[in-house]
Amino acid sequence: MIDLATFKQFQITGKVLTDHRYNTSHSGNISMRAGGKILIKRRGAMLGYLEPEDIIETDLYNTDSGIMLSSTETDVHRQIYLNTDAMAIIHAHNPFCVILSLIEDEITCLDAEGTYMYKKIPIIEVDNPAGPTDAAREVPKVLKNYPVVVVRSHGAFAKGNTLFDALQNITGAEQSAMIRYHIMLTGKPLKRDYSKEKFFSEW
Repeated sequence: MIDLATFKQFQITGKVLTDHRYNTSHSGNISMRAGGKILIKRRGAMLGYLEPEDIIETDLYNTDSGIMLSSTETDVHRQIYLNTDAMAIIHAHNPFCVILSLIEDEITCLDAEGTYMYKKIPIIEVDNPAGPTDAAREVPKVLKNYPVVVVRSHGAFAKGNTLFDALQNITGAEQSAMIRYHIMLTGKPLKRDYSKEKFFSEW
């Protein structure tokens, strides 16, 4: 049984993602690394209404019986843990990140918080965006160097030292994407483009 403090992180994180409409009632997945184990949302569980039994434990290194109940994207989480410094992972279908992924090759942050925290948010394209196989191969490559990455047309993956760290990254990326989208709608030039001053394209 998951301990109460750990479960509260899952519960709060799932509720925030649902309340912000980053996911549908049953989509998205969140996880934590716990030694040689992964704690991850149960397949089909509702993020906004998690119960302790909705957090499944499965082995980090080998496929075990937990895989039958855990998220369909468990292998993506596993490969991120094995190939990056992530201790917690969130996958969400952030609307503005998804929108911009359909028209841009990277999301350059224009707001002060975004330019400080992320500079730019990489976008990657895979053959099967909603399938775990391609994402498990490509997402960890980017998360080695960035806190968040967007899979074109599908959604974002964010890492952190805790679920709340990853939550800050997934919500911060969406806020920067939303601000960029609305600025683009105005059609007006920026008074000052910090991204060009700081050469974010070279990151």
